[in-house]
Amino acid sequence: MKVPLSWLREYVDLPTVSVSEVADKLTAAGLKLEGITSYGHEIKNVVVGEVLDIEELTGFKKPIRYCQVEVGESAPRGIICGAVNFSVGDRVPVALPGAVLPGGFEIGSRKTYGRLSDGMICSEQELGLAESSSGILVLEPDAPIGADVVELLRLRDDVIELEVTPDRGYALSIRGVAREAAIAFGVPFRDPADIDLPSTSEEAYPASVADPAICDRFVLREVTGFDPSAPSPLWMRARLLRAGMRPVSLAVDVTNYVMLELGQPLHAFDRTKLTGEIVVRRAREGESLQAIDHVTRKLHPEDVLITDGSGPISMAGTMGGLNTEISDSSTELVIEAAHFPATGIARMSRRHNLVSEASRRFERGVDRELPLYASWRAVKLLVELGGGTAKPGVTHISFDVEPVRIPLPADYPSKVAGVPYTRETVVRRLEQVGCVVTDEPAPAPEPSGVAAKLDVSEGATDVLTVTPPTWRPDLTDPNDLVEEVMRLEGYDLVPSVLPAAPAGGGLTERQRLRRRVGRALAAAGYVEVLAYPFIGPRDLDNLQLPEDDPRRRTTRLLNPLSEDEPLLRTTLLPGLFKTLLRNVGRGRTDVALFETGAVYRPRPGAPDRAPVPTVERRPADDELAAVEAALPAQPQRVAVVLAGEFERSGWWGGGRAATWADAVEAARVVAREARVELTVKADAHAPWHPGRCAALYAGDTLIGHAGELHPRVIEAYGLPRRTCAMEIDFDGLAERASGRIDPPAVSAYPVATQDVALVVPSATPVAEVEAALREGAGELLESIRLFDVYTGEQVGEGNKSLAYTLRFRASDRTLTVEETTAARDAAVALAADRFGARLRGA
Repeated sequence: MKVPLSWLREYVDLPTVSVSEVADKLTAAGLKLEGITSYGHEIKNVVVGEVLDIEELTGFKKPIRYCQVEVGESAPRGIICGAVNFSVGDRVPVALPGAVLPGGFEIGSRKTYGRLSDGMICSEQELGLAESSSGILVLEPDAPIGADVVELLRLRDDVIELEVTPDRGYALSIRGVAREAAIAFGVPFRDPADIDLPSTSEEAYPASVADPAICDRFVLREVTGFDPSAPSPLWMRARLLRAGMRPVSLAVDVTNYVMLELGQPLHAFDRTKLTGEIVVRRAREGESLQAIDHVTRKLHPEDVLITDGSGPISMAGTMGGLNTEISDSSTELVIEAAHFPATGIARMSRRHNLVSEASRRFERGVDRELPLYASWRAVKLLVELGGGTAKPGVTHISFDVEPVRIPLPADYPSKVAGVPYTRETVVRRLEQVGCVVTDEPAPAPEPSGVAAKLDVSEGATDVLTVTPPTWRPDLTDPNDLVEEVMRLEGYDLVPSVLPAAPAGGGLTERQRLRRRVGRALAAAGYVEVLAYPFIGPRDLDNLQLPEDDPRRRTTRLLNPLSEDEPLLRTTLLPGLFKTLLRNVGRGRTDVALFETGAVYRPRPGAPDRAPVPTVERRPADDELAAVEAALPAQPQRVAVVLAGEFERSGWWGGGRAATWADAVEAARVVAREARVELTVKADAHAPWHPGRCAALYAGDTLIGHAGELHPRVIEAYGLPRRTCAMEIDFDGLAERASGRIDPPAVSAYPVATQDVALVVPSATPVAEVEAALREGAGELLESIRLFDVYTGEQVGEGNKSLAYTLRFRASDRTLTVEETTAARDAAVALAADRFGARLRGA
């Protein structure tokens, strides 16, 4: 909504403040500022002149006139002009040398067409009063010669543009914004709709309403003897332009002007083109209407129409019909004003993709008391400016509408806002909005009534009954009223207070574990990503999954974002692979990513499609159970993917490429946060390389896999060579996680170190050899570390040498050489018994 400040000041005695201060006040009141535009402030040195003589210059392709113009100086000025719509004796705006016009256009003396042009005679367009003009602006005959045109025509103005939200339909009018400005500055408000109506019992043009649900008020007034050639006055055209509307003709401009001023859309019919009674009804099957935009639309049975004996003549509250529109010869006018329900007009507007200034207002809610006043305001302007006569009588069809009465405890706004508002403050602010506030109890609403949406008055002692004004249909429950009190008192006065945490609250152990896992992986060099949880059938093939793999059983979406990915993921890996590929494509070749999220595994026997409960009532328990049964299980997983260098190279030396061992170590990082000991075993499991895949066990339970990806998987996704990945069951770890942290035992006694190198067959798993050494060494063993793996002639073909460092320590004594040697020998003996291990060199 564009609001010229001069128009606003007609109804509000604003103090001497800048347009920015007015905009700030309106913003504080909840009307969002879009921008401020200034007009006429740059115009200078334009005065009123009288044309004394006109000399027609010949020999040119277009009419050229040399005019002598009196501008209140000692001698007239000679000015060249190409317009022919003025004559001797007319008074016109003259830009003198040194003048500045809109857009920074400077005027000077110059020789043209063989004469010296000492200034310029201006048109409406050149003064910024119209988008285009066909000739010079001819002023009133009594305009004082030499007077400043800017002051005379009130060219200087500022326009505040507001973004009006759907619940603030009243602000789509000067009347509504003026009321807010008056409240904001604490000054009186003069309602432009406060006009005296003529008393009459006569009816104007005959009309009826077929259904009160589609129109609860319908008003017709008539104007006869209207002069269709009468121009719209300059002040009206200027205001329409600055409010964002194009002047058309006097009759159209008047209806638009009243709509902008009061917020009530109007429509003017040519009475001579009407046939029989006007009827407001819904469309019938097969009906169509050619609107004033020259587009013929097929009407829907739910459309609200204004019709006469010939059929539809207007789409109610949206756009009039072409056959009955006023023209350059219309002298008999019928002015229509009505109140239509917001939802009906909004649906019709969207159904036909037809948005007009009228529909914008109706779909946001229009004051149902305005039609009588707005139609009379328009008639008075047409009579005053167009020389018409107001025909006695008015057609007024009205159906009673029960007003909304809202019970509001006087202390409820204070409870909601957290600010102590007194009872007097609440009453005063609501009355400023236009509400009627009484102490009388409101009648009990029907269960489906608007006022029954929210009942906060139960148990309250001091309850106010609030009746919102007709121009505020958005006020329907106590919280709406609270918002009005808060915004008028000032949102800036509402303190920012953090709510107190309830006792016993905070993160659950599972939530804390998830955060610890994320922090640990980030500290290990991984970057967290959040991939889309959608995959396609092609992903399942690219992962090289067997046909009987449970990960191929998926949940299909009814409305997928992409037809290529209509399934919910059963593994985190495809999303990580695509994110890795995107990073590599942007030049990031050394990448380590992780994600923690849900996968979706359909339950055995679950239906393929979840039932859709009705929205008319709360679903029954069996309906909720049916929906729950159709939902897939959603276990949590943690997955990583690595490519390129895991340890970066630089001036300090060469780096190290990521290997399957790094993927396994990522699983151990996750498990350590849950304080779960992982057992690693060789495995063959898609999408990993069969010879470089590790199965991860917690006790006897398989909880994940890690290793290098299969070459076919790398080729299918276009990933870098030797890409590695890990995926582990977070829920399985969380179930085994220990919430208790046992501090490490610290001994004051020295450590005893023993190294041992064992030769075992090449196929022997390292982890199993380590487990045997731990078990054989007994309680004295503090730690064990593999520091070398050797294969070669010295250990024989088909064998490998595993070198370990064993650290022994006791908590109550210094160990002797005999004790540590005996523990080492016992460890070696158990490894020899299980795997045929022998000491290297023995």
